[in-house]
Amino acid sequence: MPAESVAPPAVTEDDRGGRTARRVVTVLALVAVLPALYLPGLVHDFFDLKIYMRAMDWWAAGHPLYDYVQPDRVQGELYFTYPPFSALLLRPFALLPLGATVAIFTALTVLGVVVTTRWLVLPLVARHDLPRLFTVTVAVLLAFAVESTRETITFGQINMLLVVLILADLLFAVPGARRWAGVGVGLATALKLFPGIFIVYLLATRRWRAAAVASATAALATLLAAAVAPADSWRFWTHELWATDRVGRTDYTGNQSLFGLLSRITAPEKPSQLPWLLLVVAVTGYGLWRAARAARAGDALAGLTLTGLVGGLVSPITWTHHLYWFIPAVVVLVDAALGADPGTPEGARHRRWMWTLAAGTAFVIIYGVVTFQDWGVAPARTDNLGEFVSRNAYVLLSLVLLAALPTRPADTSNSSSPGELTTP
Repeated sequence: MPAESVAPPAVTEDDRGGRTARRVVTVLALVAVLPALYLPGLVHDFFDLKIYMRAMDWWAAGHPLYDYVQPDRVQGELYFTYPPFSALLLRPFALLPLGATVAIFTALTVLGVVVTTRWLVLPLVARHDLPRLFTVTVAVLLAFAVESTRETITFGQINMLLVVLILADLLFAVPGARRWAGVGVGLATALKLFPGIFIVYLLATRRWRAAAVASATAALATLLAAAVAPADSWRFWTHELWATDRVGRTDYTGNQSLFGLLSRITAPEKPSQLPWLLLVVAVTGYGLWRAARAARAGDALAGLTLTGLVGGLVSPITWTHHLYWFIPAVVVLVDAALGADPGTPEGARHRRWMWTLAAGTAFVIIYGVVTFQDWGVAPARTDNLGEFVSRNAYVLLSLVLLAALPTRPADTSNSSSPGELTTP
């Protein structure tokens, strides 16, 4: 006797209304929490942006760019440390009133957070049939809650410009074999040295043309800066690039790199170079191996996320506002959790593990390592386990994600254009 088909229960107006009410409450709760998260960071008062502008004024007055220095109670002395190409980008802003520059930088950062979060989340909306407006809104609010975003905004940093360039390149142009693939990574590398790890990633994934385009773009941008400011460019690339004491104290808790972790163990002395170099080789080799495997499997987002985590770990200085890459890591974890089959024991275990790791990562990066902690001004060693974990939370989390971040099936890869993704 054939089994009778059972129709799914009809969705009533009450069900629909209750669901809408819960979504509105969720959004309002997140909006209400954001001011409390940003309040401690208001003391930064766009500190980094003000350094940029003072350095640009100093430069415009005819002084050598890399002679600019100002005292700081934590770091001792602060300098302009970016490549000359960044100075070319920043110099026009010195012509504006400081308030206008702050408003422009803040608005562009906010726009960058919204746009990149949509790029990351809309594929999940389509694959898992999630409510579009609600999912994107919650994701954007959570991205603004993350400490790296808060620090980027309140310090007046340029990180989101780099993120936009890298994501546009590695999510869309490179997987889609666009003619301009590599340009975004090259420009980001010319602006700040950290994104150079993504050129290595392109080589590891055998994207030879994109790697060549990225390298050529970075070189051309650097040569343009050298043509405009030859003396400053020569000084940067031959001396200032290698003067690690110019970028601040490596033991400071805000430095969430492997070298920062070692520095906090040996403070006030500098750590030995050999253990650090061995760690760098091991982490770079393993992390880029995993990233290349993810890219070859069709998961561009996991590949670039792993690469960003590697870059943060191996750079001698990785400030908290550099660590955007935890945000796409959470997206990958949530996607993997939603895609796991709860009908099998293995699928159910995988689903629980992905949700646990996603929630734990989200908690750590929202609470952060510096926002709500006072680590003092003087160098201090980490001499107990609790302090070791709390002062190195991002380093330890990066190492966990380097090993545990899943590679999703190829059909979860995102190779459409930014325009296609941002169409309502």
